[in-house]
Amino acid sequence: MPAGSSAKRERQYEHVKVSAEKRGASTERAKEIASRTVNKERARSGEAKSAGKTSTRDRKSASQRGGERSHSGAQGPTKEQLYEEARKKGIEGRSSINKQQLRKALGR
Repeated sequence: MPAGSSAKRERQYEHVKVSAEKRGASTERAKEIASRTVNKERARSGEAKSAGKTSTRDRKSASQRGGERSHSGAQGPTKEQLYEEARKKGIEGRSSINKQQLRKALGR
């Protein structure tokens, strides 16, 4: 977190980081997700010195959106993304099943 961050933003960062790790993100990826989320919220509320257009003009906050834009597209994550997740979770037989079966095996 940037120097001088509020206690609220520190708590938010930790909460988002832990949530991302629980969903299976690596520690580094979880830190990145948390940083981006908190920075966007800081920009929206005027706490940041500079802000991008999407941070200030977006209708929903990151917490309201809840990952809506993750794996953009109508069909969600690709088969390769599902396969990698299955590999990390140790799901057997993943190489011989299709995308729909991978989704089911992962509980999606």
